[in-house]
Amino acid sequence: MVTSPSSCADGRRRIVVVEDDNANRLFFADYLTFSGFRVLALPHGLDLDQQLKEFQPDLLLLDLGLPEIDGYTLLKQVRSSDLWQQLPVVIVSGYAFAEDQRRALALGAQKYLVKPVHLHQLIQAIQAILPPPGAE
Repeated sequence: MVTSPSSCADGRRRIVVVEDDNANRLFFADYLTFSGFRVLALPHGLDLDQQLKEFQPDLLLLDLGLPEIDGYTLLKQVRSSDLWQQLPVVIVSGYAFAEDQRRALALGAQKYLVKPVHLHQLIQAIQAILPPPGAE
């Protein structure tokens, strides 16, 4: 179950970022934090289910090209989980082919952004999915 923002102690939306590239992970985490979100940034998705349970995010920002377990597999796992099947997922990937986009969207991602991502584009995608706290 996804925690509503009103139940978060500080009222900020929570986003989990799964990105293996250190620079991108820090960049996304810093910018999203600056933009008012609480962020948990992970370099891989090996223990994603446990991390989601502990952090209770409102949205998952997911790279596809990850070590050890790829983003497609993680997306399938999220969508097959009773707890997380409704969790909004935004893909941010270097995979620019239309087939990659179709596959991720067919697996349940709400939005697909191709790297390099402009920051305003990232925030617009998130805001289109998550209304501001208190607007529900």
